[in-house]
Amino acid sequence: MIHIENLSRRFGERPAVDRLSLDVSAGEIVGLLGPNGAGKTTTIRMLAGMIAPSSGAASVGGLDPSTQPERVHEVIGLLTESPGFYERMTARENLAYFARFYEGIDVSGAVGRSLDRMGLSDRGGDRVGTFSRGMKQRLALARALLHRPRILFLDEPTAGLDPEAARDLRRFIVGLSAEDRTVLLCTHNLTEAEEICERVAIFRTRLIAFETPSALREARFRPAVRVRLAGDATGLVASLRDLPFVRAVEPGPEEGGLTVRLDDVDRDRPGLVARIVELGGDVLEVAEERKTLEDVYLDLVREEE
Repeated sequence: MIHIENLSRRFGERPAVDRLSLDVSAGEIVGLLGPNGAGKTTTIRMLAGMIAPSSGAASVGGLDPSTQPERVHEVIGLLTESPGFYERMTARENLAYFARFYEGIDVSGAVGRSLDRMGLSDRGGDRVGTFSRGMKQRLALARALLHRPRILFLDEPTAGLDPEAARDLRRFIVGLSAEDRTVLLCTHNLTEAEEICERVAIFRTRLIAFETPSALREARFRPAVRVRLAGDATGLVASLRDLPFVRAVEPGPEEGGLTVRLDDVDRDRPGLVARIVELGGDVLEVAEERKTLEDVYLDLVREEE
C-alpha cells in the first residue's frame, strides 16, 4: 500500500530525510520512530503530497503523491499533530465543511457515521471551542475517516491525552488494522509503538532499522536472567561461563547479583538454577531480564549520534 524508494528532502543544505526506503503492506500498522527533527513529519507530508521530495520516489495506494496529490487525498486520512478546527462552529458543522472537499460523498451520512464511530454523536451540536483536548483529537480522527480511506497517516495521535483516552484511541487504531486499513503512525511514545505496531522504522534523517519490535529486541539483546544469591556470587562466575547454553555472565550491581545471558531463557533457566545449586549457591530470586523497544531505540539512536 505504501512504497518508498530513496526518498529524500532537503531544506537548503540541511537534509531532513535522507534516502528513505521501506514498504508497508495492506492492513499493517507501522510506527515511525525518531527524535525531534528526525524527519518523521516531513516524511508524512511528502507521502500526503503536501511537499515535494528533493529526490527519490513514493507510491501511496498505487498513486504518486508528487504528481497526483488530489487523488492521493481521496485514499488517505490525515491526522496532524495539531489539528485545526473552526472553534465557533459545531463539531457537525466542522465535519460537514471538510466532507464537501470530497466528490461524490454523502455529507450528512458521512458526518453522522464518523461522529457515531468516535463516540461524539451526543456532542455533534456543541461548539468545538468547548471540547477538551481528548475530544478534539477524537474529532480530528472522525474527520480523517469521513471518506473511508484505505490508508491513514497519524502524527502523534495520543499526544496530550490522559491515560484512559490514549488507551481507547490505541484500541481504535488496532481496530482500523483489523478492517484492512493501513496505518502509518508517528509517535514518541515507545510503549505505545511496541503495543500496537507490527513493525517499526527507527530513523534519524536516514533509516537505522525496520523490523518487528520483538525481532529488534532479539537482534540487539541476547535473552538473559537476573539471579540474586545469598552472599557473594563472584566465585560462581567462571563455572557458569563453562555451561554450553551460557553466553555471558556478569556480576550484578547489588551484592549476590548475577546477569546471565542464555541461548533460550525458557529452556535454559532450569539448568542454570540446578547448576548454581550444585555449586553451593543459595538462590533467592531468578527473574527474566526484559528489554523493551525503548532500550533498543535508545541504543540505536545513541550509536547513530
